[in-house]
Amino acid sequence: MAAVSGYEGLRSGELAAAAGVNAQTLRYYERRGLLAEPERTLGGHRLYPAEAVTVLRVIKAAQRLGFTLEEVSDLLETAGHRHRGDGLAERARLKLIEVEERIADLTVIEQALRQTIEAGCADLVECAQAGCCPIPFTPLADLRRTPEALEERP
Repeated sequence: MAAVSGYEGLRSGELAAAAGVNAQTLRYYERRGLLAEPERTLGGHRLYPAEAVTVLRVIKAAQRLGFTLEEVSDLLETAGHRHRGDGLAERARLKLIEVEERIADLTVIEQALRQTIEAGCADLVECAQAGCCPIPFTPLADLRRTPEALEERP
């Protein structure tokens, strides 16, 4: 990157503070290609454009919504090229399906844990050998989306 003589822009610490991340996150996102490599001052300090704050906030918001950094990278690339096809709405729809599946899995786990507490299980091995153990030693995936399955266990 070329050195710039003017000091327009944000230094690493200023950008990190404005976006609510740390300086290591900036470097990591640069290496991943999520954040463009900044210009440098004549003294070698990184100098980011003001728009970088928005990019960082977008990245963090997308992560909070469950998008991986690879998915965020694709979303940013799509937005940068103004592609219409597989944009945010479609990817959000697919992410919602994924989240709903995880919630269903967590609901099954929650019910098994509640039943384990209520049953007073004290020893995992002993419980596994008991016929009335509420812990599903069969794969949880078999019980997905059927909370009644836990109640119907032999």
